[in-house]
Amino acid sequence: MSAEITSVQNDRVKRIVKLQRKASARRAEGLTVIEGAREVTRAIENGWQANEMWVCPELGALLPNGFCSRDPQTPGRPLLKPATEVFECSKDVFNKISYRENPDGVLAMGPLVGKTLEELDLPENALVLVAEGLEKPGNLGALLRTADGAGVDAVIICDPATDLNNPNAIRASIGTLFYLPVAEATSEETVVFLKGKGIKILSAVPDAEKVYTELDLTGATAIVVGAEDAGLSDVWRTGADLNVKIPMLGKNDSLNVSVSAAIILYEAVRQRR
Repeated sequence: MSAEITSVQNDRVKRIVKLQRKASARRAEGLTVIEGAREVTRAIENGWQANEMWVCPELGALLPNGFCSRDPQTPGRPLLKPATEVFECSKDVFNKISYRENPDGVLAMGPLVGKTLEELDLPENALVLVAEGLEKPGNLGALLRTADGAGVDAVIICDPATDLNNPNAIRASIGTLFYLPVAEATSEETVVFLKGKGIKILSAVPDAEKVYTELDLTGATAIVVGAEDAGLSDVWRTGADLNVKIPMLGKNDSLNVSVSAAIILYEAVRQRR
């Protein structure tokens, strides 16, 4: 049974707003907020457990046994667990808790997303994507979409300036965050982890001698990319088995991090197929 919330001054509303806006609040409570019917659907379908579900009938969101939206593109209705508290709210309240300009009236709160390195279960010839020092949530989300498209076995986010549970990162990933094993760690920890697993480390740097197409990417491989402004730290330049480059034939000397990752990842896909 759902409760109705109509006041923007409600304590639950204030809590959601705080979680949406502050990474420190998310870390302190161990909670994140997922917004959008598509994103929430994908999260629940992949085992994420919502503590609270918020729906706004005025925005077209419905809640039968599971939930759905009037958007015909929305996937099926995952059933909610009995422990999930359900709140119906007014349009004013939903606009207050929403992080989006045109919300669809579906939002959920639950545990933080992300694994530790030790929780990653990698196959024998794993393809791993590592990204260091990402600052923009949109770039992080786009990177996750790229990783999902290329079928990587895991993504490791190292020393980011934005957190994995940032609402803009979740949105930019269009829910693919929930399809992927994603871990957060320091660069130093990740180098040790990958070497301990016998995974070859290839760091993408613009001044490398080898071009990515000249390499064998069929074995266990970690492809490491960095933010386009700062690039990779010395941890990866010296810790890699090999530094590789993407040829830049114009006047620009760098690509967006998700583009760089896509180029090398899909070469690995091509070789493996």
